[in-house]
Amino acid sequence: MERNRTSVGLDVHARSVLACGLDAETGQLFERRLTPDHGEIAGWLRLLPGPVAVAYEAGPTGFGLARFLTGQGIQCWVAAPSKLQRPSGDRVKTDKRDARHLARLLHLGEIVTVTVPSVEREAARDLIRARDDVRGDLMSARHRLSKLLLRQGIVYYGGKPWTGVHEQWLRAQRRSQVFTAPGLGLAFDIAYDTLLATVARRDRLDAAITEMAADSVFTPVVTRLGCLRGVSTLTAFGLAVEIGDWQRLTGRSIGAYLGLVPTESSSGASRSQGSITKTGNAHARRLLIEAAWHHRRRYRPAAALRRRQDRATPAARDRGQRANQRLHTRWARFDARHKQPVIANTAIARELAGWCWSLAVLHD
Repeated sequence: MERNRTSVGLDVHARSVLACGLDAETGQLFERRLTPDHGEIAGWLRLLPGPVAVAYEAGPTGFGLARFLTGQGIQCWVAAPSKLQRPSGDRVKTDKRDARHLARLLHLGEIVTVTVPSVEREAARDLIRARDDVRGDLMSARHRLSKLLLRQGIVYYGGKPWTGVHEQWLRAQRRSQVFTAPGLGLAFDIAYDTLLATVARRDRLDAAITEMAADSVFTPVVTRLGCLRGVSTLTAFGLAVEIGDWQRLTGRSIGAYLGLVPTESSSGASRSQGSITKTGNAHARRLLIEAAWHHRRRYRPAAALRRRQDRATPAARDRGQRANQRLHTRWARFDARHKQPVIANTAIARELAGWCWSLAVLHD
């Protein structure tokens, strides 16, 4: 970060902004309570001794303020909340103290920033997360419907649930004498209609994601990532959107960035490691954990995987095949050692993250 005369910390909320500016030459503090209006904030910043740099914590208010101030020629940094240094004995937290703390850290150059995504990337990320929300809603809707039937002693034995055959069986249950009781039939109708509506929402989002993955700035990365087992269009697009700029990472650092490395508490000659840190992007981490399970089975390229590989370049196909073979070999070694599957899969996901990085930065 460049040295500026005035360092400003903003404690941003939905309905108010507490601003604190620190003059590096005189030590004077400038404090003001502002509205969230971007123009008002920029106008107050221009009254301070320049040059001015601004920092605020990443949060639910988004990145619109950072984009606006940067467009106005004002340096603005978005701080990672988990990286803000705060004394352990400081137990008083107010908006004013938070703004002052940010201003001091910015003055000292101790702000760890997060990348401000472009408008296009943030819109695509919202689409992916909307799909993830619908996935959770669908699980809840299926659970409610199945448990409603279970309470009436109705259980499906015809094979795998939530298929076309299962759907026909569900419709037939409405005509059962069980649902002639007052209120029970309406409860079943509401639960079943909710399930159908949620499936329609999921399909609509899947279609939009498939269309964007095929023709957008993320398409080259999605195509290369598709050479890996378990990384379909939805997973590849999710990783491409959530991580964004792959060049800022390396094959060794991406595991720590996604929280897939073990926690550690070592002192002197003792070394103690625990579960994974689970820091960073939880959405990308979940996608990798789910994709890693696909590498446990013997590597036989399915038709869908071959179609995805055919769309990639020879270099991407070769790297993807080497990754698939190595990850399955590692799974086989873990199984031979009777390693706990959940722990083994996390290790596979950590290495899979490195292979994803390798494909994402590959030059065609």
